[in-house]
Amino acid sequence: MASAFGHAYMAYAIGSGYDDRIRNGKFLFLGILCSILPDADVIGFQFGIAYDSFWGHRGFTHSILFALLLGIFVSFLFYKNRITTKEGLRCIFFFFFCTLSHSLLDAMTSGGLGVAFFSPFNNGRYFFPWQPIQVSPIGAAKFFGERGLRVIVSEALWIGIPCSIYIVVVKIYRRIKRTNSRQV
Repeated sequence: MASAFGHAYMAYAIGSGYDDRIRNGKFLFLGILCSILPDADVIGFQFGIAYDSFWGHRGFTHSILFALLLGIFVSFLFYKNRITTKEGLRCIFFFFFCTLSHSLLDAMTSGGLGVAFFSPFNNGRYFFPWQPIQVSPIGAAKFFGERGLRVIVSEALWIGIPCSIYIVVVKIYRRIKRTNSRQV
């Protein structure tokens, strides 16, 4: 898996593309939470759930269906009064994409069994052909060491730089748009 830091930064970057009418601390926090939540499945290791099972790590909680269900659930729970509007659909899409981004990043890592994108319909595990992100060790104790440092460097390169470029481009675009609207 990518680390929680990489997943969170990806969600923040996705959220930066939303306009100020909807983007606030709560919106971004919920997006970050959605981007990290799929890894709650690691609790299964404590209960003897096999890695490659439906409920195992990178199983159903990493699927497209789970991402959609979580996006709808979070939107309904926190934005119920907007759920039937365009803004509500934007919320669903944001929380869906933040959740799905977790799986997309995990499919680009260098380890594990792959991601069950199509669960429950197909529980096969998949990686992308290109896997530049160093897989993060499971557990905080294993993360803080040489291997964790390699993961952070890898994520800075493959997640941090592209996300930062996206955030800067969005800010520049907004500034240009504001300047042009004042001149009209």
